[in-house]
Amino acid sequence: MNTSSPDPAPAPPHRLDPAGGCPHASNARLLAQGAVAPVVLPGGVQGMAVLGHDALKEFLAHPEVAKNARHFAALQAGEIADGWPLRTFATVQGMTTADGADHRRLRALMSKAFTARRVEELRPRTVELTERLLNGLEAAAAAEDGVVDLRTHFALPLPMGVICELLGVDEAHHDRLHDLSSRIVATDIGPAEVMAANREMVETLGAVVAARTADPGDDLTSAMIAAREQDGDRFSPHELIGTLMLTVIAGHETTLNLITNAVRALCTHRDQLGLALSGGASWADVVEETLRWDSPVSYFPFRYPTRDLPLGGTVIPRGTPVLAGYSAAGRDTRAHGPDAARFDITRTGASRHLSLGHGAHYCMGAPLARLESTTALEQLFTRFPALDLAVPEPELPRHASFVGNSVRKLPVRLTG
Repeated sequence: MNTSSPDPAPAPPHRLDPAGGCPHASNARLLAQGAVAPVVLPGGVQGMAVLGHDALKEFLAHPEVAKNARHFAALQAGEIADGWPLRTFATVQGMTTADGADHRRLRALMSKAFTARRVEELRPRTVELTERLLNGLEAAAAAEDGVVDLRTHFALPLPMGVICELLGVDEAHHDRLHDLSSRIVATDIGPAEVMAANREMVETLGAVVAARTADPGDDLTSAMIAAREQDGDRFSPHELIGTLMLTVIAGHETTLNLITNAVRALCTHRDQLGLALSGGASWADVVEETLRWDSPVSYFPFRYPTRDLPLGGTVIPRGTPVLAGYSAAGRDTRAHGPDAARFDITRTGASRHLSLGHGAHYCMGAPLARLESTTALEQLFTRFPALDLAVPEPELPRHASFVGNSVRKLPVRLTG
């Protein structure tokens, strides 16, 4: 008689919370089970998440992993509703959903806006805008009994101002574009709101294109319009709007979260702030460790294996929508050591993080995000070295999304 115990039942797939929240506790539990985990996306859609650093690095550069939604099996089978909150990530036409020659074609023109020379040319404007925003932050704090939301008054308008200047977007559109971006990356809203946000974003960006068509400037939107008119194969109308949408969202939401997360980390690790202020570590070190320790993006949609893909001890079925688990990979003890959960700006090898991507789709705006973040943090804490959180860190309201990883508000006191 066989008296051996049956194999334990596999753990049920991790159900991603549409309301977001801090990802690190659930990431640690999932990483303890393996580098790749089955997940349930909103609406009961089955997917996978790659969490381990080494597995994610392999996956992001794998030649048999695609970005184009024609490889998304459930979508092609008609099983994904129009109002699915993550549908835009899959179906928007642009650089982040293109593969091969299409991706290279779309990236070629965009890359001219993010050269080292062009980014360096933005430094004086970034420094000037940062100083102006700090003046406004101080005035707002004085008017609000010493407490001010740093995210609203500083961390948001800095990257939004820079990316919109690069794109040639009038300031009148900035607040609306941020509101629409926040709704598009949210994972807790209903189908009607999802579709309305996407329609309004397309309309708003259509107005931007119309303005730059009528009055071209030295900006990326004008350059894309010119390329489309000179060579219709360069950008279709849908690709132009899609590329603008993705650039606006990625160009400010991630840097907004990065600056916010870095300020939170330094305020709750005063010894690390002291190191940065004394020159014991650089502000660039602060940025890299924040990217690793508290990635501005938690789970980024989507990639699809074009065949059944063995990865990290698991087989990901062909056509599965896969999330890149950046926040989990950043704290993977197998890559970053047993103290991976500790914030340490003197850590060696912090630049090994994957929070800005890897492979052909590596974040084109990485140099600009680093410029903005280092400038913001250095000027902020040099001017207000006693700046601290006005409420306990655990009480800060989290993002209503498992895509972005940050808090919605950051109330601070500028002086002790």
